[in-house]
Amino acid sequence: MDHYAGIDVSLEYSSVCVVDASGKIVREGKVASEPAALISWFGSLGFAVARIGLEAGPLSQWLYAALRDGGLAVELLETRHVRDAFKAMPVKTDRNDARGIAQLMRLGWFRPVHCKSLVAQETRAVLTARKLVQSKLHDIEMSLRGILRGFGLKVGPTTPKRFAQRINELVAGHASLQIIADALLAVHAVLLREFNGFEKRMRMMARADARAALLMSTPAVGPIVALTYACAIDDPARFKSSKRAGSHFGLTPRKYQSGETDYSGRISKIGDAAVREALYQAAHVMLTKPVKGCAQLKSWAMRIAKRAGMKTAKVALARKLAVIMHRMLADGRPFNPTARTTPAAAAA
Repeated sequence: MDHYAGIDVSLEYSSVCVVDASGKIVREGKVASEPAALISWFGSLGFAVARIGLEAGPLSQWLYAALRDGGLAVELLETRHVRDAFKAMPVKTDRNDARGIAQLMRLGWFRPVHCKSLVAQETRAVLTARKLVQSKLHDIEMSLRGILRGFGLKVGPTTPKRFAQRINELVAGHASLQIIADALLAVHAVLLREFNGFEKRMRMMARADARAALLMSTPAVGPIVALTYACAIDDPARFKSSKRAGSHFGLTPRKYQSGETDYSGRISKIGDAAVREALYQAAHVMLTKPVKGCAQLKSWAMRIAKRAGMKTAKVALARKLAVIMHRMLADGRPFNPTARTTPAAAAA
């Protein structure tokens, strides 16, 4: 008789439940959230487990890779699907979640998700750290502007290099404001130095990564967009069709059809938000800046803008870029500006 297991991962301890083919609970327990402890626990059962479910989360990819290497049949489950399956559960506990995941594995009511490679995870970690430093740098600048505005001191347009000089000019002669400015500008200087370091590292990583270099042949796609997309896709072969890249990153409209009701809504916004943002930024640059080598793409998007608005056109172009860039990765070919945009491709 086959057995199935579910693991609800927490920081210190994970709840584990094993059920048989009829759904009867065979064994439960609390195990340390460490690969060695989990492998040892399953090894002590005395029988093989056909499938082990592990909900995607902060520790899941690390545990998934280690359990796979340990010879266990582990599946990484999409969090959204697991959450929807448990909505009818009146009492939510780690123990009940493990039971529910085990039942999902038994019934086959799950969609496995891709576990990113170590290289992709490392790239994403650097991108996340860069984004964090950038956001805190922006917060410091906006806070200084807001504080000085309360005293009638307007910073106005400036550049990163002249920002500190402009602040010091405005607070000269104001003892209290000078103390505040000195403290915040010291933090600003450190953040700016580290952010510039991340920018330099991003360019170096993009030049060293063959996939990122390939993607940067696309107009309006720079190192950040290329690295963000490449590490999110990781393995192009996991998509049967390039058209699925748009829906995977939440860039396709929601659809509701029931009886006489049939309408399409806004984009779903499921999947990786960082990729959506990067693709939207690339589309924005392509449509608002004089970018060479994208005349056909730009003309296609501008026709959409005339009938539906510029924002809709940017989203459509972001979706189109997701499809094109996936095909570039799958084929290993650079961007082709002379490729025709057929009606079928335009709908992708």
